[in-house]
Amino acid sequence: MKVRIAFAAAAGVVLIGVLAWPLVAPVEALGAVLAGNMNFGDKITLAGLAILTGFAAYFLSWPYGREIGILAVPAGLTVWAVRSCTVAGLIQQSPGLAQRQQLFAALKWEGFFWLAIVAAGFLGVLLAQKISSQKAKPDEDSQKTGSKANAYVNAAIALIGSVLIVQFCIKIFAQDVKLFDSKLGSVVAQLAIGQIVFALLVSFGIAAFVVKKFLNAGYIWPIVAGALVTTFVGGVCIRQDVLEYLVQNWPAVFFPSPVLSILPVQMVTFGTLGSIAGYWIAIRYQYWREHEMNS
Repeated sequence: MKVRIAFAAAAGVVLIGVLAWPLVAPVEALGAVLAGNMNFGDKITLAGLAILTGFAAYFLSWPYGREIGILAVPAGLTVWAVRSCTVAGLIQQSPGLAQRQQLFAALKWEGFFWLAIVAAGFLGVLLAQKISSQKAKPDEDSQKTGSKANAYVNAAIALIGSVLIVQFCIKIFAQDVKLFDSKLGSVVAQLAIGQIVFALLVSFGIAAFVVKKFLNAGYIWPIVAGALVTTFVGGVCIRQDVLEYLVQNWPAVFFPSPVLSILPVQMVTFGTLGSIAGYWIAIRYQYWREHEMNS
């Protein structure tokens, strides 16, 4: 199983992380990986490569391609997420108020693009499964009882709960220099990449574990929450009065929320990996509990 996971991750690293790097490589040596820097053709090419990556990873991790192949694209995106400069670096290049407003307005919605790229990888896996004629294994998440209305309510609760859990956990695990502020309560310095990776993997892992254990929901909802967290926090924290106050009183490396120091590509990439890990940990935990009670 570990070898299959390694093969799937390697496919993502090679096809997305290395070969597709020119599609998103920033012009500046210390630039950031942003969807806004890509033209429409590059975005379509990247989506096609994501489908191909998921397709290849399915067969590389056979016969567990359905479960493992979905890791390939986010594994490849981790290369970009680590190579990118920080949000603070972007702000230092755009020190003015109007420039910061434009920057955060773009970042607020960018997570949905990276979510679409991850979804393209999922699509490649499903296409490979269809071609291979391998039937999907019964999924507990698709065997819920009750009406469709209950299923929709359950999904909505899982999504909203994931957003809230992730925000709460990131504030706990994403720790750096934190200073008191009389107006904002506190400000936190730009997170190091290692701190970002740790905080996102753990936070999304916890969210996926909780929604699986208590709502029997899949990892899709915590993954989608990755894009929503950035949008929600950006809408709440980045108002004009807040930005004006930050520009006048704090250096560019400080933020009113640690979430704002995380690039959308980082949020979605490590959030996806953490969500999938948390989901399977919950399944293993339930399996262990059932056998412990029966023994």
